[in-house]
Amino acid sequence: MVKELFLLLKENVKEGVTTKELDRLAERFIKKSGGRPAFKGYGGFPASICTSVNEVVIHGIPRNYELKDGDIIGIDVGILYKGYFTDTAYTFSVGKIDGLKEKLIEATKKSLYAALDKARAGNRLSDISNAVQTCVESCGFSVVREFCGHGVGKELHEDPQIVNYGPPNRGPILKAGMTLAIEPMINAGAPDVAILKDGWTVVTKDNSPSAHFEHTIAIASDGKEPIIITEWE
Repeated sequence: MVKELFLLLKENVKEGVTTKELDRLAERFIKKSGGRPAFKGYGGFPASICTSVNEVVIHGIPRNYELKDGDIIGIDVGILYKGYFTDTAYTFSVGKIDGLKEKLIEATKKSLYAALDKARAGNRLSDISNAVQTCVESCGFSVVREFCGHGVGKELHEDPQIVNYGPPNRGPILKAGMTLAIEPMINAGAPDVAILKDGWTVVTKDNSPSAHFEHTIAIASDGKEPIIITEWE
């Protein structure tokens, strides 16, 4: 379901489309496919997906905003399907974006896969965190520290919390069968963020663009590469 949904979203992320239209599209698809949007009503969140445009880091509420050429938009989707949750995010570009945004998206996606490479049985949790920070800062960008990844499975948010910074070789040892949502949230400027008056929308304090990528994965056995449950590209 995730693959088909994100291919559908990719097709519809274009100039003139509103973020509310993307939300309706995703909700219809998830329900038609036998799932339930996990975010809608969660803690009072009013929509089925998060749509975070430009300086919005995460938790952007879909509204009547029309996407414009040069925008970037992070779309975060949680789905409950057959009793289990998945959580995934991807940052799309709208038309032609500037060089800074392009590099930001590339670095954030690269940091996710650097983290996934460390998500192996026998490694420690902070090896994932350190991989994100090392990759991102080597590209000249900054890691958001107030929000993090998490365990996921029978609940949308489970332990452990997975921050995107810190030294390696700390925390619990990763074991086969653990399911985690790993999600770098990366700013082009300073790492500082603020929450708007709606109580949800997180923005960069310096108005710099931000990008967000996320996959739900399962730790495999014997130090093998993780199983990317939400892989779609």
